[in-house]
Amino acid sequence: MLFGHNKQEMPDPADSLPGRPESVPVQDAHLILGTPLDGPYPDGTEIAMFGLGCFWGAERFYWQLDGVYTTAVGYAGGYTENPMYEEVCSGRTGHNEVVRVVHDPSVVSYDELLKVFWEVHDPTQFMRQGNDVGTQYRSEIYVYSDAQRDAATLSIDKYQGKLSGAGFGEIATTVVDAGMFYFAEEYHQQYLHRNPGGYCNHGHCQVAY
Repeated sequence: MLFGHNKQEMPDPADSLPGRPESVPVQDAHLILGTPLDGPYPDGTEIAMFGLGCFWGAERFYWQLDGVYTTAVGYAGGYTENPMYEEVCSGRTGHNEVVRVVHDPSVVSYDELLKVFWEVHDPTQFMRQGNDVGTQYRSEIYVYSDAQRDAATLSIDKYQGKLSGAGFGEIATTVVDAGMFYFAEEYHQQYLHRNPGGYCNHGHCQVAY
């Protein structure tokens, strides 16, 4: 089924896996924060979403921030309805592994969420992060408003200056409209809390934002 498919190239929508109408069950509460993953969320909170490599390690950086109400990992940016993890890993859904962050902007701003995004992965790589290779590891910022788009675009310019000054390459990150978010299976949620010694491919970048 996967013969001949380049996992670093987006599949043609017509050739993507079909998926299913049923969504995966969502656990009632965040294992650390105790808040609902799927809402309802308090008035005044906002949603942000990021793709920055394997979502296991990425999520942990965000749930540790003051002002973050809840986090969840899932799939976005592709074509397959209600995909499963193995399907996403095949490269035939077009989906990315993403972290959804619900935050109180009066406590932690969107710019502060962007700071984490830039500093914990390598934005000069697009369809991979280190040894993790494939479309599901691409560096993308998913925006829900014009304000988020403007902030993300400005942050690219700012961080590119920092990287260039330190001798690093061009940022490959793209900014795209947030589409449908599909929750990942329960065992992926807060994975590094469930598995403290589990795989994590994230670390602080040498260049501060």
